[in-house]
Amino acid sequence: MYFNNKISRKFQINYKFTYFCDLLKYLFMNMELLTKYFPQLTPRQLEQYEMLGSLYPEWNEKINVISRKDIDNLYPNHILHSLAIARFLEDLREGTSLVDLGTGGGFPGIPLAIFYPQCRFHLIDRIGKKIKVAQAVAEAVGLENVTLQHGDMGECHTKFDYVVSRAVMPLPDLVKITLGNVDRKNNANKYPNGLVCLKGGDLSEELAETRRPAMDIALTEYFSEPFFETKSLIYVPYQ
Repeated sequence: MYFNNKISRKFQINYKFTYFCDLLKYLFMNMELLTKYFPQLTPRQLEQYEMLGSLYPEWNEKINVISRKDIDNLYPNHILHSLAIARFLEDLREGTSLVDLGTGGGFPGIPLAIFYPQCRFHLIDRIGKKIKVAQAVAEAVGLENVTLQHGDMGECHTKFDYVVSRAVMPLPDLVKITLGNVDRKNNANKYPNGLVCLKGGDLSEELAETRRPAMDIALTEYFSEPFFETKSLIYVPYQ
């Protein structure tokens, strides 16, 4: 019995050590991925992005906000994907306001709020348990520029500079329900106020039905990872 317990404890120590080493390797590789495209990130921002690597898997075990098959791809498929909006918008003036419609567990809103600490973010989702995850993650990483709302866009009567979203609904519907929430007069940034969303697949029909000028940018212009080969960023100015 003594030897069995001794072997068991040794196995547990080795397992924990191996797990810890794998975790460090995983985080190091993913921080390299972020700094590859965003070398300007500060130590504080990198620390916050690193924290997402443990927070989301932990919460995902309780409330499924990311496909469990995809949680190992958190950084390229969710965090870096969200930051495509930052590659497009570039620098934003202090006080710029953004609303994330259909944020789910906080994408793209939370990665963007880390990237733009000088901006204000409002995250909306109609599913309460997903908002619960987004709020817990935002608090854990120390985001003070994020507010959250359980509900629909129609229940939000505030105007913002930009609406951001990720694969929420067809583009014509997205434009229709967000037009009233964008300040169309006070444009303070490089791109006029409007909608910036992340979508995948063939968008030709959606773009035609939107009947508004729009930019369709293939994300392979920003990132080289295979995941982005079928992904696009759509920008619709609301002027």
